[in-house]
Amino acid sequence: MNPQFQKAILRAGGATRLAGEEKIQTLWGGYGRLLRIRLQGGKRDSVVVKHVSFPGRVKDSDLSHRRKQKSYQVETAWYQRWSQRCDDTCRVPHCLAVSTHGDEVLIVLEDLDEAGFSGRRQTVDQEELATGLRWLAHFHATFMGEKPDKLWKTGTYWHLSTRPDELARLDDADLKRAAQAVDTALKSSPYQTIVHGDAKLANFCFSKNGLQVAAVDFQYVGGGCGMKDVAYYIGSCLHEDDCERLEGPLLDLYFQTLKQALLQKKPEVNGLEVERDWRSLYPVAWADFHRFIKGWILESWDSNSYSERITRKVIKDLSP
Repeated sequence: MNPQFQKAILRAGGATRLAGEEKIQTLWGGYGRLLRIRLQGGKRDSVVVKHVSFPGRVKDSDLSHRRKQKSYQVETAWYQRWSQRCDDTCRVPHCLAVSTHGDEVLIVLEDLDEAGFSGRRQTVDQEELATGLRWLAHFHATFMGEKPDKLWKTGTYWHLSTRPDELARLDDADLKRAAQAVDTALKSSPYQTIVHGDAKLANFCFSKNGLQVAAVDFQYVGGGCGMKDVAYYIGSCLHEDDCERLEGPLLDLYFQTLKQALLQKKPEVNGLEVERDWRSLYPVAWADFHRFIKGWILESWDSNSYSERITRKVIKDLSP
């Protein structure tokens, strides 16, 4: 790591010495590293650093590279301009510093493990699942009606306009024809917010008792209908049969929390109207992600599966 970045970490942590580093993970596609840096001589024992460095083999004309490149620009803007508005109901790591050097980017973040959010889950119990849904409800309420300045105009990593290759590979002719109508339906909701954009279970850090949570990884944060986050989060937590069985109670919980949060954070917004509109868009959001995943993985799907049945109904309902 270059000396400029080392100095930025020391200043951010109020430390006198970098005492060591622990690799948490390699960033997707080899675009850098996520590190835990141990500190000495300051108030913090550690910070988490996202060090972005583009692989030398990529070309600027590569669509995947340009998407990733923008995603890190968006994440930097998120932490510099937006993240401070998240309170304890939709906790995110505090951004301590941002530094750039050529094409490299360094984001220095509060260590959520130190802050009491050391729990990572591969599966969740009912209460932990609810904790994540409450986080999403408060997050969406916080940014209801906001214009996503410097973020993705339309959030989520599977957004139609950023995934032409997956759409081209999609061998489901009906879904391919309906893809634009699905996207338009979600964009046409009068209730737009900021969506996390990658709200899978792996991006939530839980407190030890599972009753509090913080979220990370804001590369695809941007404008959109909150149902995109909710459908994706639920799908990342449960098997399809459980997604279908628990759909009603989980949406009830989310909307109950959302309406309460809107009363506090955006009282001018009618929560009942938001619920009425967004409930109808939940299956549309599910079909939107299913469109991406079918074009990405290219596997056969059981025609009687929950995702296929939802998608078929959405296609029928959106047909002219």
